Amino acid sequence: MTLPPPAEWPIDEPVPAVSPDVLRSRAAATPDATALVDADGDRTLTYEQFDRRVEEWSDGLSAAVSSETSRIGVALPTGVGFATAYFAVVRRNWTALPLNLREATGTVERQANAADLDAVVCSDETAEMARAVAPSGATVVSVDDTETEGVRGLDPTAVGDASGGDTRTASGDTERLVLFTSGTTGDPKGVRLTRENLLASAVGSARRLGVEAHDRWLVCLPMYHMGGLAPLVRSTLYGTTTVLQPEFDVAATAGVLAEHDVTGVSLVPTQLTRLLDAGWEPPASLRFVLLGGAPARPALIERCRDAGVPVFPTYGTTETASQITTATPTEAFDAPSTVGRPLRGTTVTVLDDGNECEPGATGELVVDGPTVTPGYLDERQTDAAFDERGFHTGDVGYRDEDGRYYVVGRVDDRIVTGGENVHPPTVVRALEAQSSVETAAVVGIPDEEWGERVAAAVVPATSTCTVEGVRERVAENLAAFAVPKTIELVETIPRTASGTVDRERVRELLSDGDSDR
Repeated sequence: MTLPPPAEWPIDEPVPAVSPDVLRSRAAATPDATALVDADGDRTLTYEQFDRRVEEWSDGLSAAVSSETSRIGVALPTGVGFATAYFAVVRRNWTALPLNLREATGTVERQANAADLDAVVCSDETAEMARAVAPSGATVVSVDDTETEGVRGLDPTAVGDASGGDTRTASGDTERLVLFTSGTTGDPKGVRLTRENLLASAVGSARRLGVEAHDRWLVCLPMYHMGGLAPLVRSTLYGTTTVLQPEFDVAATAGVLAEHDVTGVSLVPTQLTRLLDAGWEPPASLRFVLLGGAPARPALIERCRDAGVPVFPTYGTTETASQITTATPTEAFDAPSTVGRPLRGTTVTVLDDGNECEPGATGELVVDGPTVTPGYLDERQTDAAFDERGFHTGDVGYRDEDGRYYVVGRVDDRIVTGGENVHPPTVVRALEAQSSVETAAVVGIPDEEWGERVAAAVVPATSTCTVEGVRERVAENLAAFAVPKTIELVETIPRTASGTVDRERVRELLSDGDSDR
């Protein structure tokens, strides 16, 4: 397979010129173009049909809830229903809060209360959860018939209350989304994203990946995650197609990629690895795999090169409405650890003790630009993460002489053991360099003698992998203080929905381990 040349969207399209109601404008411009494809149900909606459906749901919501409603939770799985509910909410100039259906009910309830939700949109399948997490006094509305007590049905024939709001009054700083971070190193934070944040992200992504009229972007990531929602916004803005699959499955996703002539897909490294392990070959239609959510091992990028996969490694955060930097396949194959260059309009500064670092020197990555959130729900969290330089990501990285960026860990991942500093990514690389190790995660856990102990969860690649063997070999490449005192062989590494290592769960997994394990 011949890889496409690096793509850079050439049209200078300023975000403020975009209509406040992106879907309504798109439906007027290209009514017969395919907007959505339901991969499971094999159903399609044109932009005219999608817009009409959104209008009905928007009217139904406005008739069901208070006209002063500002934030609405969306308790729906990835699919046409979620996409419809999202646009129906923003059409009323309200804010959508996608709810993680796989999260513990107590956690979702705390998030719903923190966001002060006025209503929750659900289905009959999710009605019980929606009722359980909805704040006191909030309206719960099901998009289909339900007999769940305290949940009312959505009437698509209802006449909405025009005073409930309208996108035509929206400005760039109008709040569109609240998303909670995955909370891998602490409590999740409620991120506020504006209309400008989302559109600037869509435009920046299009300029880096390119746009073709026949594009079809497969979404198989959860839509309560920015990686699953951003493609819908971008596709609607440019009039291309979003293919929706409720969840990733190796065989099913491979089939969807081929059967629906998918040109682009967002995946996390674990998903791409499983596809390649299953012998998947990219279809001729595929022109980009946006690979993010977690660091990709160089070995995976090299596998993509050998298999002809047009991989675009990316680095992004919820706070920046998705992508910050993205590498083209040419850049990735030349430097397999890179996450590329910043998207147009985005600046990334590497700081160490407030000073900008020279190329090659590591420091905290600080991001500024139109995609950056105005802040969190909690103003104290906002004050801690933002200053005149921009958003302090908490990620550690560097840029090379050619302007490519690399992410090597988190500021708060550093382990201090016996007065020595240990950076987990260094230990992970040494562990994963062993042929007997498939993957690993490294954290610090409390230790009475050392203050913190280096601990590792290791997924074996062979049946002959042993703790003793792993420790002996890793000791050949690390300082003695960096060699894990606790090593546990596990079947899988706990991860979040976005594919990042869930460090708190790993820490809990290893906390009971003895130093001799």
